[in-house]
Amino acid sequence: MNNTPLIKIPLAQIAHARSGDKADWVDFGLFAWNEAGYRILEREVTAAKVQAHFAPWLPGQVDAWPLPRIWALKFVLHGALQGGGARNLRLDNLGKAMGAALLRLEIEISAHELGLAPKNHRTHRPLSPHPQAGGIRQSGTSAAGCPPTRLVDPQHWGRWWGSH
Repeated sequence: MNNTPLIKIPLAQIAHARSGDKADWVDFGLFAWNEAGYRILEREVTAAKVQAHFAPWLPGQVDAWPLPRIWALKFVLHGALQGGGARNLRLDNLGKAMGAALLRLEIEISAHELGLAPKNHRTHRPLSPHPQAGGIRQSGTSAAGCPPTRLVDPQHWGRWWGSH
């Protein structure tokens, strides 16, 4: 039995989120800043905990998928908008705002774990072990470690804009 004291923190201290809606569903992406943070999220943020966090207005189920290559968890909340944005009487009825609500979910971790999981990308920018999967790279390099290239060379703009 581990006697390490635990501290309660909101997810916002170690993660960021994106969310959106489609009909009556809210779709979340919860992202860690590094692998240590992802391991905490994977262990602590379950479908059941997300369901309990949103219980006052969430009658439907919550589905969850781990996305370890991009240090993220995906959640879909079914029935979260009480019929959809156009039918809902809540003032804030869009799923886009729900990411902030998810980041208020509190978890318990050790001080040591908190030290391993940076609070945001400005305090720690590691190289992703999977840069081809969208990981963070050193500034000025491509996923393959090459200097950046332009998608459209200025001398060829005429072809794209219909002039020469």
